[in-house]
Amino acid sequence: MSILSCIFVFNIILRMKKCFLLLLVSVLVSCSSKKEIQIVQLEGFVFGTTYHITFLNESPNTFQKSIDSVFHLMNKSLSTYIPTSDISKINNGDTTVVIDAYLEEVLQKSKRIYTETDGYFDPTVGNLVNAYGFGSKELKKEIDSAAILKMMQFVGFDKITVKNKKVLKEDSQIYFDFNSIAKGFGVDVVGRFLETKNISNYLVEIGGEIRARGKNKKEQFWTVAIEKPNTDGTQSIQTTIQLENESMATSGNYRKFRITKEGKKYVHTVNPKTGFASESNLLSASVISQSDCADVDAYATAFMAMGLEKTIRFLKNNPKVHVVLLFLDENGKIQEYNSKK
Repeated sequence: MSILSCIFVFNIILRMKKCFLLLLVSVLVSCSSKKEIQIVQLEGFVFGTTYHITFLNESPNTFQKSIDSVFHLMNKSLSTYIPTSDISKINNGDTTVVIDAYLEEVLQKSKRIYTETDGYFDPTVGNLVNAYGFGSKELKKEIDSAAILKMMQFVGFDKITVKNKKVLKEDSQIYFDFNSIAKGFGVDVVGRFLETKNISNYLVEIGGEIRARGKNKKEQFWTVAIEKPNTDGTQSIQTTIQLENESMATSGNYRKFRITKEGKKYVHTVNPKTGFASESNLLSASVISQSDCADVDAYATAFMAMGLEKTIRFLKNNPKVHVVLLFLDENGKIQEYNSKK
């Protein structure tokens, strides 16, 4: 081989080494610039209860201020405990309120689920909720059948319409109480906000209502617990559920109830068909679905009003909705109906 040929080969080898070194440096830079996934956890108080938010992010940004703003806007729209909120104004007879996107969506969802559940979910039970002592208004001392019958005149979601973003009521005394869907809706609004920030792995919980998307840092679906219906104030776990891009909401009467001086017990679930707030054999209903958390929140309330048998019949016609129902059998023992198994 001539000297020129050797030089030519040497130059080729040198160039190959340079290319290899450049490629190696590029890989190393790429690896070093890859950001470590952060686990962000937020907690606090909102809507009269606690919230916990966990999500995975490539930066330590918590979005706390933005989430606080979301909560503020929701309260301004939907809280019956704030006299100046849109829903409070509507409840007090103001027909000039132009509803925002939050209230409009809640009304649309409520109308749909009212129809699906044959009226067992009905946010127009607000007068009864207040009368039984579970709402924002002053508690009445005594509730008899005549008073219930009178208030039932103003119950029925078919008695309201929305036109030009204004709520029209057949009677000004119709009173909305969206507490049975608002927490779940709040969970959805926060979850959607996180999604706008390209966060796909998160769990949002407000007062026990949950929306889970993606997986946790262990690359497993989010696992949540369902409580036993303990009446002594203690907390223990009945079972656990893995949420695979699902929402879950639980409604129960074993904790939230009121006993009058006369010894009469009222539970917080008001049956919109009868107007009564009395116990049934169904202790709690946990509803799981890939739908919004607002939907399962509303279903859980409806199922508590339906009772065990009607709920099971509903589920047969709605296979995409899953439940864990805890109920008392004929011997007074707690039993579990789990459609997820």
